[in-house]
Amino acid sequence: MDKTKPWVKIAVKIVLTLAAAGISYFSLLGILIFSMMSELNSIIMGAAFFIVPVLLFFLIWFPGKKKLFVIWGIVSALIILAAIINAVWVQYDKSITVNPTPNINVNEYLPFEEDSKIVTLDREASLELSGRLPRIDGAAAVFPVYSAFVNATYPETTKLYDGYFEYNNTVGGYKLLGERQTDIFFGAYPSEEQIEEAKYHGTEFVYTPIGYDAFVFFVHKDNPIDNLTSEQIRAIYSGEITNWSEVGGKNEKIAAYQRNEGSGSQSMLKRFMGEKEIMEAPTEMVNDLMSGIVEQVSDYRSKSNSIGFSFRYYLEGIIRNPDIKILSIDGIAPTVENIKNGTYPITGPLYAVTYEGNNNENVEKLLEWVLSEEGQEIIEKTGYVGIN
Repeated sequence: MDKTKPWVKIAVKIVLTLAAAGISYFSLLGILIFSMMSELNSIIMGAAFFIVPVLLFFLIWFPGKKKLFVIWGIVSALIILAAIINAVWVQYDKSITVNPTPNINVNEYLPFEEDSKIVTLDREASLELSGRLPRIDGAAAVFPVYSAFVNATYPETTKLYDGYFEYNNTVGGYKLLGERQTDIFFGAYPSEEQIEEAKYHGTEFVYTPIGYDAFVFFVHKDNPIDNLTSEQIRAIYSGEITNWSEVGGKNEKIAAYQRNEGSGSQSMLKRFMGEKEIMEAPTEMVNDLMSGIVEQVSDYRSKSNSIGFSFRYYLEGIIRNPDIKILSIDGIAPTVENIKNGTYPITGPLYAVTYEGNNNENVEKLLEWVLSEEGQEIIEKTGYVGIN
């Protein structure tokens, strides 16, 4: 007869339960950390957090321990196997995924820094601004350009986010310009909604073209397609063409990524589409960062069936990702030469956008300098095409 007091057995079981929970926690901690690194789905994580500890609880407190132990072992093995399979899939997924720099690192393009990537003039600029400095802002793709303008013409005490030299991207930048909180925005033409919002605040935008760039479409390097016609692209983004086999590619469904409303590239796509209406994209295929659609492709781990759009300089001058391929349009590649001679079919001006009624005389001085030989030299050295 077992004379062990009941409270002793209960105490032992409690200790074993705590020990089992502790062992389970630490044994699964590695899997959970691995799961976060490998983006393990929530079902597997939920199983690791709840199923195994629950089985351990029943193993200690209820009879049939041998059977439950087998069940616990099988479930644990399945969880580990699921983690391994997921990790292998993630690595495969990465191998066929565009994985560019997430966004422009503005710290690499700051003025008055020795290791800055911005271009410089080989002489002192003819303009040296003082007094009431223009408050400037811009798009991600144009940051290296207007940062170089600051480097050439602003006082050396000028710093990013000091009230004069700002970076709020296209959506935020046009909002602030419309509210007259900035003087000049450098970027692509605004959307109709941004123009209307500015008018709501009594602001009328004024556009000064300062350069040109190509609007481009790109695919994964493993996609056999190298060229599309303008009409084929319009058909893809209107939803009329849905499979790459319809344009000479593989038998794969086309994943056509888009940008958010108000972004420079999405506004450019709308103008390119003309009368054709852009199909509504699933939420997971729309991104709100001005890193261009290339980041969208990266964030959502699109495979080789994806297509995206951006501006040539952003892809070639900033992103420089070897896993993407810029397409020719209508048989014409978006080279600087083809932009200059007008043969590439989709080009757009780079604007310095101001507003009517601005009484800061330095705004006009800066715009005149940007259009001068020195300003145009910076634009072309950066990688854009000058207007001259």
